[in-house]
Amino acid sequence: MSNIALRLAWRNLWRYPRRTWLTVGAMIFSNSLLVFSISLQFGSYEMMINNTLQAFTGHIQVQREGYLDDPKMRYVLPDITAMADRLRSSLDSNQIAARAAGFALVSSNDRSYGLQILGVEPEFEPFVSTIPGLIKQGRYLDKDSDEEIVIGSVLARNLKVKLGDEVTFLGSGRDDSFAAGVARVVGIFETGSADLDRSMAQVSLAYFQDAFTMGGSGHSITLRAATIDEVPMLKQRVKTLIAGRDKLVVLDWEVLQPGLKQAIQADMTSAWFMYGVLIILVAFSVLNTQLMSVLERTREFGTMMALGLKPSNLARLVMTETFMMASLGLAIGVFIGYLITAYLSVVGFSYPGMEEMADKFNLPDRMYPNVSLLSLTLGPGIVAIGCLLAAIYPALRLYLLLPIEAMRAV
Repeated sequence: MSNIALRLAWRNLWRYPRRTWLTVGAMIFSNSLLVFSISLQFGSYEMMINNTLQAFTGHIQVQREGYLDDPKMRYVLPDITAMADRLRSSLDSNQIAARAAGFALVSSNDRSYGLQILGVEPEFEPFVSTIPGLIKQGRYLDKDSDEEIVIGSVLARNLKVKLGDEVTFLGSGRDDSFAAGVARVVGIFETGSADLDRSMAQVSLAYFQDAFTMGGSGHSITLRAATIDEVPMLKQRVKTLIAGRDKLVVLDWEVLQPGLKQAIQADMTSAWFMYGVLIILVAFSVLNTQLMSVLERTREFGTMMALGLKPSNLARLVMTETFMMASLGLAIGVFIGYLITAYLSVVGFSYPGMEEMADKFNLPDRMYPNVSLLSLTLGPGIVAIGCLLAAIYPALRLYLLLPIEAMRAV
């Protein structure tokens, strides 16, 4: 479009500055709100993923092929401690811990309950799990904690045991022999999840391997990434490091916790339903503004058509005016939204009661919006497209305009 046409579109846009600013103001408000909301949503998803995975699963696990779907004792990683040490050395990270898992019947003097017993590396487990930080009574396992066990608060209540009491466990070892042991309760954790506090206990990996005849083997190596964005790269590096080992697989959190990804997708869908309502309202505002503009200039358009200007030129003029208006709303809205979001991404965002809940569950007490190119442009970009689509109807009306009748319009 020529420079004259652009100047004409800009002049027409400010014939009624109040109406234009009201429409642009609606765009600015919606774009700022969308930038903040989407950034906060992405940040909350990252926080939800990290909090869920830090409790137990980790971001990545190395397992024997088939163990995830059918966790049998014989699906082991040989020399698991040495393998974990090599990964820690190669990746230069302590956020890697070896584990072994088995099911057993745990008994006190009065009661018996079935649960899962985990063998963990006490010196590295705190780097990949929040459970060591949730000990409410006693202490967590230490490096030399043979014949010691930490249990959940619900299980302690059900078994009627306290710190210093002994519990007996009986299960099946790797070679199908009886696995039995007596361990002293040194710590009681409370995660806030009754199921987890009832159904899991932890002992040292060395003690587990001895009791369950594992022979130095284990079932998984859990890794924790610094951020969720680093998971794909970390996964690829781990794959490279274990490439020479047969029947080992590297699984990320999406495979380990498929329900978590589905929950995020469901939340995203519901959120975009509300965003869609906001975008439609802004689009109707643009439709109303441009339709009024076209109707008010009927005589002007009729005169221009009588002088030889084609309807397509007038339609492009209306679309150019809409584009300018949408661009102005997008630029200012994204700028304001960025300022708000960037500030909160540093100081954090919390709501009443969040700090108490975070302290109880050993979690961060603030959410931090995730400022990215996608969060800055996704919502405003859709608003701009919606505004341009809304202007199509007023532009098409110009094709039905008859010059003589238009010039007679009052």
